[in-house]
Amino acid sequence: MAEFTMELNDEQKEVRDWLHGFAADVIRPAAAEWDEREETPWPVIQEAAKVGIYSLDFYAQQYFDQTGLGIPMAMEELFWGDAGIALSIVGTGLAAVGVLANGTEEQIGTWVPQMYGDANDVKLAAFCSSEPDAGSDVASMRTRAVYDEAKDEWVINGTKTWATNGGIANVHVVVAVVDTELGSKGHASFIVPPNTAGLSQGQKFKKHGIRASHTAEVILDNVRVPGSCLLGGKEKLDERLARARERAKAGGERVKNAAMATFEASRPAVGAMAVGTARAAYEVALDYAMTREQFGRPIIDNQGVAFQLAEMRTQIDAARLLVWRASWMAINGKPFTAAEGSMSKLFASETSKKVTAQAIQILGGNGYTREYPVERMHRDSAIYTIFEGTSEIQRLVIARTLSGMPIR
Repeated sequence: MAEFTMELNDEQKEVRDWLHGFAADVIRPAAAEWDEREETPWPVIQEAAKVGIYSLDFYAQQYFDQTGLGIPMAMEELFWGDAGIALSIVGTGLAAVGVLANGTEEQIGTWVPQMYGDANDVKLAAFCSSEPDAGSDVASMRTRAVYDEAKDEWVINGTKTWATNGGIANVHVVVAVVDTELGSKGHASFIVPPNTAGLSQGQKFKKHGIRASHTAEVILDNVRVPGSCLLGGKEKLDERLARARERAKAGGERVKNAAMATFEASRPAVGAMAVGTARAAYEVALDYAMTREQFGRPIIDNQGVAFQLAEMRTQIDAARLLVWRASWMAINGKPFTAAEGSMSKLFASETSKKVTAQAIQILGGNGYTREYPVERMHRDSAIYTIFEGTSEIQRLVIARTLSGMPIR
């Protein structure tokens, strides 16, 4: 077990500074343009691939950092640059986590490299779980996967929504129902390889924020994938379903489903994204307050402004510590007995919305214009309380974990 410390080691500091430089020099100058264009920022992703940020090796190094701080540190710095562009760079990671959480070693080795490609041929991946009538309510999922034993293929039908990189990705990871009687326990995840017939992009969403990140529906019409594309394999799935049926009969413990396993692994990382956006807005507001003069003095001399900045910084640091705690616990196999992963996402997400709103208030009329980035940061921050489990769902998860009661 890695020894706990509040200090990043020299290697982590070097990576942090490298990422910060990329965010400052490459991401930030492009942020406003791609927000306006509402398109995937391919030139920035390609630049990230060239320097090694958009790569399997980089994320593997951060993912397996024994302190647990590699991923949250990387997320904070990239999202400090710009949330929309950063999500385009890291969006493939959610699909990769889906494979790492549920796949066999062979599946991981086969598919995760194909999700990234290389610097000369960049690829994308998409994780497809949410549906038009089933977002946080995963038990209501309608996408079905039926096994064709004669051909050893799975046939998938349904519609997914809110998929980052959906439809434009090379590899899609799709969560589908394989046993309709088991509710959320009857789900499984599947790899849909590149150019698979029957998969198409539906509506592309025009969003309030994170506009540089592609978000769309994914239509699955009689999509056939080989049996080897079932993450974890058929034998493991059959065993899991059998245990779920037995527990259902006995009224026993819940069994984690494939989508939840992915979300549990990624929630602290989303918290880190929120911290990055909040920190960026705070820094803009602090600089503005120290240089903007009213009535012959900098506005930070006013207690009303100074106290806001003090509160903003305190909440940002507290959010980061919750994210770091959850990340350290996860890498060291510590169970989330108080839903610490959900705590970190909940607090960081709400902090980001509040801090970015306060930043606009400190900048006044200027903060409400697109001439200053806090307006964009505030729009971007709204997503953190929504995707990968709304703040309400996080509170529900925390309450259920603390009480053991089926709170609704």
